Amino acid sequence: MNPIVGIGEVLWDVYPDGRKVAGGAPFNFAFHCHQLGHPAAIVSRVGDDDLGRELRDRVLALGLSDEHIQTDRDHPTGTVQVKLDAHAVPTYTITENVAWDHLAWDDALAGLAHRARGVCFGTLGQRADSSDAIVRFVQSAANGGAGAYRVLDVNLRQHYYSPDLLRASLWRAPVVKVSDEELETVCTALGIPGETVETRVRGVFRFSSAETRFVYVTRGAEGAEAYYERDPEPVRVPGVPVRVADTVGAGDSFTAAVLCLTAEGRSMRDSLRFAVHYAARVCEHPGGTPRIDRAEVERAAGFAP
Repeated sequence: MNPIVGIGEVLWDVYPDGRKVAGGAPFNFAFHCHQLGHPAAIVSRVGDDDLGRELRDRVLALGLSDEHIQTDRDHPTGTVQVKLDAHAVPTYTITENVAWDHLAWDDALAGLAHRARGVCFGTLGQRADSSDAIVRFVQSAANGGAGAYRVLDVNLRQHYYSPDLLRASLWRAPVVKVSDEELETVCTALGIPGETVETRVRGVFRFSSAETRFVYVTRGAEGAEAYYERDPEPVRVPGVPVRVADTVGAGDSFTAAVLCLTAEGRSMRDSLRFAVHYAARVCEHPGGTPRIDRAEVERAAGFAP
């Protein structure tokens, strides 16, 4: 099996009413790849505690394997306090020095990296000791036999990023997914000039070492844009009407949908249109891992009768 891999944080999103939902951007990403019909794996780490065991059970219940979720005897399972504003947009308070901060490189990860068909990593997962394992995984995937897509989901959270981290991460990723707000922050941090999304993206391209470079920009209710370095004209698709429950996991589901449809050989425009519709459906449900019927999304995106 050549899975698509999400590597980094797996944790509990804890809401003000006490409800908790399995989350973390790499986990949400892996779940949606699986839901869209692609073999997927999550690489992370949980504590040797009740929350960790419960989180493993949830991962299995959602159809993924916990084979590459390590157990940490010294650090607790990660949690995030989630608050929603009047527009159901979340803010996060992320517990520090937890199990997913201490992902360890081993032979099992080396083997998975060699088999991976794609890997998605972010900036948050690299805030501490896990950075070494994540970097080695991405590099090994790039040099492995499966021709892996490497996707950076910029995923800025609180203060857990720096210009050096952004620069190094962009260097390793031929594909980048970023929100328009995050794009502005990235460009400010790296001194990239530009007043529009397009001019900022063109500046981001020069930070990648890859020969083929793509940047996907999500713009909330306005839809999304896709930029290919060799094409002067971006692809733009509009947003779709949605009754928002919350936007947790919307960006992760978008990234999964773009990567999966690209892997299936769909055009950039089709992949982008499907991803916008898919993420909109995710927003209609609380939490980042709702069950979504792919066929319904395809019909809504105009792919099926």
